[in-house]
Amino acid sequence: MADKKIKSIKSGKGKQPSNEQIVSGFNQLRQEQRALMTKIAELEGDQNEHRLVLETLNEVDGERRCFRLVGGVLVERTVKDVIPALDHNKDQLAKLIETLNKQVEAKGKEINEYREKFGIRVRGEQPPEEAAEHKKSTGPGAQGVLVANSSGLESVD
Repeated sequence: MADKKIKSIKSGKGKQPSNEQIVSGFNQLRQEQRALMTKIAELEGDQNEHRLVLETLNEVDGERRCFRLVGGVLVERTVKDVIPALDHNKDQLAKLIETLNKQVEAKGKEINEYREKFGIRVRGEQPPEEAAEHKKSTGPGAQGVLVANSSGLESVD
C-alpha cells in the first residue's frame, strides 16, 4: 500500500502532494534502502563465517566427522561431504550480495530523483548553487522540503 502512495506521488498525477506526504514518501524510500543495506551486512557476516569454516575444514582430514546444522537439525557428516556444500552456499551468498548491492544502487538513484523532483534536502546539507539561484528567481512562492537526519522533520516554504 505504501508503495502505491509513493508511486502516485512520483507520477505527478492529480494535485501537488502535501509536504507531509513528500517527507513520508522520502523517508519510506530511505527506510527501504536501509533495510537492503542491513540485509547485505547480515549476508556478508554469513559469507565470512562460511569462509572461516572452509579455511578450518581444509586443514582437517577428509574422513573426520563433523556436524552441520541443516534446517534446524544437526546432522553428522564427513568433512569431505560438507566442504562442497559450504563452498556452494558461499558462492550463492556472494551472488545474492551482488544482486542486493545493485538494488541498493537503484534505490539510491530513485531517492535522488525523488529529492530532485520535490526539492528535498537533508538538514545540514548545503543547498546546491542552482537551487539557491532558482529560489531567488522564483520568489516567496517557491516550495521546498527540508528533511532532518534524525526523527525531527521540518518543512520549509
